Amino acid sequence: MKSLSIDLETYSSYDLQKCGVYKYAEAPDFEILLFGYSVDGGPAEVVDLACGEEIPQDVIDALTDDSVIKWAYNCQFERVCLSRYLSDRGVILDPFYDRHELSTEMARYLNPECWRCSMIWSAYMGLPRSLESVGAVLGLEEQKLKEGKDLIRYFCVPCKPTKANGGRTRNLPAHDPDKWDMFKKYNKRDVETEMAIQKRLVNYPVPDFVWDEFHIDQEINDRGIMLDMDVVTNAIDFDERSKSELAEAMQELTDLENPNSVVQMKQWLADNGMEVDSLGKKEVAAMLKTAPPKLAEVLTLRQQLAKSSVKKYQAMQNSVCADNRCRGMFAFYGANRTGRFAGRIVQLQNLPQNHIPDLTQARSLVKCGDYEALELLYENVPEVLSELIRTAFVPKPGYKFIVSDFSAIEARVLSWLAGEKWRMQNFAEGGDIYCATAERMFHCKVVKHGENGELRQKGKQCELSCGYGGSVGALKAMGALEAGMQEDELKPLVDAWRSANPKIVEFWWDVDRAVMKTVREHVPTRVKNIRFSWKSGMLFIMLPSGRQLAYVKPRIGENQFGGDCVTYMGVGGTKKWERLESYGPKFVENIVQAISRDILMYAMKTLRCCSIVAHVHDELIIEADKRMSLDAVCEQMGRTPPWAEGLLLRADGYETDFYKKD
Repeated sequence: MKSLSIDLETYSSYDLQKCGVYKYAEAPDFEILLFGYSVDGGPAEVVDLACGEEIPQDVIDALTDDSVIKWAYNCQFERVCLSRYLSDRGVILDPFYDRHELSTEMARYLNPECWRCSMIWSAYMGLPRSLESVGAVLGLEEQKLKEGKDLIRYFCVPCKPTKANGGRTRNLPAHDPDKWDMFKKYNKRDVETEMAIQKRLVNYPVPDFVWDEFHIDQEINDRGIMLDMDVVTNAIDFDERSKSELAEAMQELTDLENPNSVVQMKQWLADNGMEVDSLGKKEVAAMLKTAPPKLAEVLTLRQQLAKSSVKKYQAMQNSVCADNRCRGMFAFYGANRTGRFAGRIVQLQNLPQNHIPDLTQARSLVKCGDYEALELLYENVPEVLSELIRTAFVPKPGYKFIVSDFSAIEARVLSWLAGEKWRMQNFAEGGDIYCATAERMFHCKVVKHGENGELRQKGKQCELSCGYGGSVGALKAMGALEAGMQEDELKPLVDAWRSANPKIVEFWWDVDRAVMKTVREHVPTRVKNIRFSWKSGMLFIMLPSGRQLAYVKPRIGENQFGGDCVTYMGVGGTKKWERLESYGPKFVENIVQAISRDILMYAMKTLRCCSIVAHVHDELIIEADKRMSLDAVCEQMGRTPPWAEGLLLRADGYETDFYKKD
């Protein structure tokens, strides 16, 4: 046996969407109902475990045999569920983690190194991540059966007790044999569909080094990150108590039946002389600047009530495993345009920042459950709880966190690609890129908190908005008007930034012409160290790392201005498979973000044995022995990959006893 294709149907009383597969598979009533499989591409078989059938011994042996490659669509689910199934039966999962001298937190899971994921393969090719959507896009004969969702709802999750079902809380095969037979067909079809995807993509294999990156991702997900459950549970209790007090205060002030109701609140404000279209965060903040005292008090309470930070704590509570670690928070190739990671469950990528100076004190009050002291010292309890979310993540006892991140990674990569020498010189000298940009834009010396220091903010706004072709709209989206800039100065600012960065502007349009030529004439082109090619109805962009970006069914279309542009099929903002429009600066954005992702992966590889427990954008969080050197970690992380000669990187970091934004 060389390969095994697998698909499982399972039951658990835990909600998979809320808790993730690691917690899901810990449920006392978890079980595998159906085990669909194929050996070496042969006919798909289904083992009906729910009705007493047993998985053949040679297949059981193959699950722990590193020489047998296991395939599944979203294989993390199958691997974690089978880990529980096998360990319940006394099977030693794998000595893999001992060989790598990695943490015992991971020893409960099957070795990820001998697993491959056809969902990752699909994402690598620019296809959707859902099995049903991939089958439809590829036009497979063996498509996922559409009855599946109803069957999963019937057999895989608890049901409500009713008179009609005799008060039972779970549907078993005997309760509807016809549905059960259909469920087995569905399970078999999923195995066939997954194998059909592999056959269709066989000429476009995922490089071995990308599979290695995937295995690092699986190791990080298996290891998980520890939660301080005292902080989590007390924060949820504090939030409930605070919301109750705030709602009571709002009711007293407004006499509304439901102060949380947007409709009622809008009407109350209108009755009190303030017509509003929206009660969104930005709109309420703007209204507070001019509102009379009574209305300002109500709007402030409204702001506090609208804080949704408790949802993060609830996600932690839902997903925490028996050993107080949260697992499965990272989706490899979550963004299939660039290959960047996406967040899952708690979503570390969008945590609120912390700004309160006495963070440790506030955290200790929540940890010990002293609500009265917290309320006394901090007038806005929901805001404090929001700022403490990061601090719920802690290293295991006796360890510390080392947090290290890249300095201005995208700006450095863009400057290197475009050959914008003045910027690279600034990075080499350790200068402030926002001051340097402002100096080039305004032709004067700019010093942070010093000479012409007010211009630095404009340089920063332009740096964050204009690198990928952004204009006035991008500046507004980045908060230029809220920062005090005037509408009529935005276009001159964009022009000044572009004049200061001529090589970057030239790079945008060189890429635009190269992509156009490749798509129109089906010929390979190159811009510096980026190569473009067309093959079998696909546009490929070869990055310096050797990884490719894929764009499905590219063609020349017409943009909103009536000119030519490149369009391709992809998952758009509506989450639907649709034709998307792009142009030079947008392709440059994809390229820069993809290379930044490859640099992060290079750092993960070099720090693989340092117990990485999480990563957020361009930042790594390491659960470190107290003796581990912060400087050594930052030096290692800041090393330039061999494929990026001339790129100047820098990583900065800090040590902490709980996660925070330093």
